[in-house]
Amino acid sequence: MSYATRKDDHVRLAIAQQREFIDTRHSCQFDEVEFVHHALRGTAEHVVSLTTDIGGATWPVPLYINAMTGGSSRTGEVNRGLAIAARETGLAIASGSMSAYLADRSVAETYRVLRRENPNGYVIANVNANTTPQMAALAVELLGADALQVHVNAVQETVMPEGDRDFSAWPRNIARMAEALEVPVIVKEVGFGISADTVAQLADLGVRHVDVSGVGGTNFALIENARRQRADFDLLAGWGLSTPACLVDAHEVAERHGVTLLASGGVRNPLDVVRGLALGARAVGISGYFLSILETDGVDALIAEIDTWITRIRQLMVLLGAETVSDLAHTDVLLTGRLAEICRLRGVDPAGYARRSGTHPAARRMPADPCPEQHR
Repeated sequence: MSYATRKDDHVRLAIAQQREFIDTRHSCQFDEVEFVHHALRGTAEHVVSLTTDIGGATWPVPLYINAMTGGSSRTGEVNRGLAIAARETGLAIASGSMSAYLADRSVAETYRVLRRENPNGYVIANVNANTTPQMAALAVELLGADALQVHVNAVQETVMPEGDRDFSAWPRNIARMAEALEVPVIVKEVGFGISADTVAQLADLGVRHVDVSGVGGTNFALIENARRQRADFDLLAGWGLSTPACLVDAHEVAERHGVTLLASGGVRNPLDVVRGLALGARAVGISGYFLSILETDGVDALIAEIDTWITRIRQLMVLLGAETVSDLAHTDVLLTGRLAEICRLRGVDPAGYARRSGTHPAARRMPADPCPEQHR
């Protein structure tokens, strides 16, 4: 089966999955993260900054369009729409896997359109963990990329009919790319999560940016099973850690090793974005939901939706009294249900998250008087 056919299959099945999520009011473990409401903790909208620092660059908002597609005529048009939306909203954007380009240079434009339509934006190339540093550099060069994602997807490959069956070289390959490339390397899962142990291992390999990409969003085990002739490998449909579980599991290890955490997987709305930031992510990525809007309603509708998300994120930060993205990591959150149980099993005290704000200066910050003349 050709790369182009596979990429088109992935888009078709991902959109169908996303529509099913919407129709069934899809729930995930983000629902087990609740903010403690402090009625006098709010701040003023004009003092809230959405900027966040990633890989030595400042992003205007802590939101990005995560890796999706490329490699066929149809997916090239998808990338064009996503790139326009990124350009108009200021979001960073990551390409889908560039394996198709590295195997066949004739599909270059289906990826290069990300930079052509978004010449001044933050663009991230994407390769798999079997890629050599030389090939990774070609991917970065094609997009004039500001960073490189290296995706790890052992679960997807296991279910994929034509997938890899040997993952033993991945750590060595990742270390070589991290050492050789001049741009930041971001290692990301494809929807099955990255544990604290893996974050520590990646830090030892020289990686300083990790997208935990947990369970809850597009499920590539189900997508690849649907591509199998008999759809006979659904054993891994529920495999992995959710995005909130990954963040609470890995947060302390990431801080100790100087690793920046990014979050994606199962993000359904602006509240989930703020939840992810509160659990320690520096920025949050969206894939399936934005793709479904683009395919159903077009690029203008996607731009409008992203603008709404940005407004809502700012409003939620005002409500929580968080003047910066980093302030959100000091808000009080209640970890409940299965997520709390995972915390306890992994040696993380969920109660500590419920009492964080008292130790942070933002909780005691006295706002400036907006009308000082009235009080003289």
